[in-house]
Parts: sequence; structure tokens; C-alpha cells
Amino acid sequence: MKVAVYPGSFDPITNGHIDILNKTSKLFDKIIVSVVHNVTKNALFSLEERVEMIKESTNHMDNIEVDSFNGLLSNYLQEKQAIAIIRGLRTVSDFEYEMHMSMMNKMLIPEVDTIFIMSDSKNIYVSSSGIKEAALLGGDISSLVPKAVNMRLGEKIKKND
Repeated sequence: MKVAVYPGSFDPITNGHIDILNKTSKLFDKIIVSVVHNVTKNALFSLEERVEMIKESTNHMDNIEVDSFNGLLSNYLQEKQAIAIIRGLRTVSDFEYEMHMSMMNKMLIPEVDTIFIMSDSKNIYVSSSGIKEAALLGGDISSLVPKAVNMRLGEKIKKND
């Protein structure tokens, strides 16, 4: 079975992430969307909320599993018997950053390759941080995120007011 891991903070998942999953779900038997607990980022949504939003947003794809992890990606990849890491690219600066991460991962776990997938041009400017900022300032982000995320962002904003 060809298993790939799509790691990220997904705070929150966007239509750009869904685009990457739609493209790569045709290439692998199973994709594990793995929510990373990143201690250096201040998350708006809890780990559990992010996992739930991803599950709701990907329930139309049969070969998607959602999980979370702490620690080194290479250890997680071995545990899941993954053959690839999926990374979405929007810009040249994304590629520079991802290339360095890919090289480090290749050194740690040589049998796993990183697959770079370009985001659709309509998603080039979409980022989780931009979505959060726009939503918190009252912007309409409904066309940029799955319905489940739009709903939860609205609830989170009302709760914080």
C-alpha cells in the first residue's frame, strides 16, 4: 500500500490544502493528514478542533485519514510506513523553505521522498494565517475555506468578542 503523509499545522485547513489533497489523493492508496503540534506557533484552534475540521472537510475523499503527532516527522513516517511526504507550494519562497526541509528529512529517512504539488492559481494567496487575520477583522473568507471551517471560525470569533 502506498501511504503518504501530509503534515502541517492546518490552523485552519483552507481550500488550498483541500486542492492539494484532491490532486494527491489520486496518486496514493492512503494519505494521512497529520496535524503537527507546533510549540512555536500560537494556534487559534486546538489540536482536536483542527483534526475534526479536517475530517469534516475531507469526508468526500475515501483514502484520507486524519491524525496528529508530536515530535520528529521522520519517526512518524516510519511508524506509519509512509513512502512520501506531501507538500503544497504557492510561491518561490515556499519552495526555498520546503526544499531545505525536504533535504533534512531525506537525510533522516532516505527511503521517503517529498512530493511537491503546486497549488491552483486561485489559491496562491491563501494561507491559514491570512484567513485567520481576515476573519478576525470581519472579512468574508467563505470562498477560501471549507464550510465546516467557515462555520467554526464564525463561532470562534463570536466566542472571543
